Amino acid sequence: MSRVSKPYEIVERALELSTTDGLVVIADEHSSANLRWAGNALTTNGVTRGRTLTVIATVDGAEGTASGVVSRSAVTADDLEPLVRAAEAAARGAGPAEDAQPLVSGVPSSPDFTDAPAETGSEVFADFAPALGDAFARARSGGRELYGFANHELTSTYLGTSTGLRLRHDQPTGTLELNAKSPDRTRSAWAGRSTRDFKDVDPAAMDAELAQRLRWAERRIDLPAGRYETLLPPTAVADLLIYQLWSSTARDAVEGRTVFSQPGGGTRLGETLAPLPLTLRSDPHAPGLESAPFVIAHSSGDSGSVFDNGLPLAPTDWVRDGKLERLTTTRHTAALTGLPVAPAIDNLVLDGGGERSLEEMVAATTGRALLLTCLWYIREVDPATLLLTGLTRDGVYLVEDGQVVGEVNNFRFNESPVDLLSRASEAGRTEKTLPREWGDWFTRAAMPALRIPDFNMSSVSQGV
Repeated sequence: MSRVSKPYEIVERALELSTTDGLVVIADEHSSANLRWAGNALTTNGVTRGRTLTVIATVDGAEGTASGVVSRSAVTADDLEPLVRAAEAAARGAGPAEDAQPLVSGVPSSPDFTDAPAETGSEVFADFAPALGDAFARARSGGRELYGFANHELTSTYLGTSTGLRLRHDQPTGTLELNAKSPDRTRSAWAGRSTRDFKDVDPAAMDAELAQRLRWAERRIDLPAGRYETLLPPTAVADLLIYQLWSSTARDAVEGRTVFSQPGGGTRLGETLAPLPLTLRSDPHAPGLESAPFVIAHSSGDSGSVFDNGLPLAPTDWVRDGKLERLTTTRHTAALTGLPVAPAIDNLVLDGGGERSLEEMVAATTGRALLLTCLWYIREVDPATLLLTGLTRDGVYLVEDGQVVGEVNNFRFNESPVDLLSRASEAGRTEKTLPREWGDWFTRAAMPALRIPDFNMSSVSQGV
């Protein structure tokens, strides 16, 4: 066994080996457990373990501070010195880093920094797996087939710096995706859930939801492209607003490159984006959506800086009561733009003050509207307006006077999430949701359903 095997010991030893002006060490201990199923039967399951070590060296020079970043997996004691030297060599060979700032200091140490990493395993599915088996039996008797997977990951991150930071965060991430199909595969419906521990997911309720959608799809109605009143479920709202958050960097806005740029110079901060009292916010301590309370940056980019590692994060309103309140900044871009420091946070919540569930919003519909299941293949068309295009998937349903009367064809859409906020006529009750498109990268979201009077279905799609 390696002489240095505990994560905190790896961090401490790497810091001891440093010969440069500054060093940041991030040890990520990963574990995961998963289940997969098809045709109402489990097919595979597995458990994995792993470690990734990221070393960030900084070197001060006459023209500024340079940084070098090297990451490797499965690191042992024997790998430490070559890894540190590689990061130092990368820093010495680089020019001054544009985002250079003094390394963060003065943050109280995590009391559990020297504790063993948290781990997940098959036991996380102890209650979920039997409930899933019951759902298989109901689906079989109801003439439908269930497909999908459940995945649970737990990452313990240990962050140490030459300025004395010793921080630790345990991040559980659970996702559940369930597809129901008719035996002839002509009808399909999807539901997804985000969870920290699989104790708050109900396969029976999800199966009942999917069974209802398959029944709706027994009647097929073809509709042309056009603008329709549309009910966007929380998962679709999440996918659109996550992309909006990713596009809300202050520097790009100040330099005139985004939808948040003010024509003629400056930003749209303070401008009303939505007539509804919508608040889009992130909070590392949001119940059920808890994320790292400090910056963890393995690399530098538009929305993050390795020099900010360990910087405490606070609740942040990006949009407050319909007005643009904050754009994302690092310490460097905050200084460049003159805006407050507002780093990205790994969750997103939209509150609109609504109390209706999606089902109640459907029942309250007068005239004709579309009810979506989810969006996918979302791509940016125009950064200046944040125009996005993408496809509907796994069920678009026609609502007439409060009743779902059948399934319609899929569409390609062209819409900007910023523009959608300005046109939304109703926001429902905020609830935890799993983004369908971005669920591999961003899982912690809570959104309401939104009613859009004129959602742009730009063309008919043959997708399913």
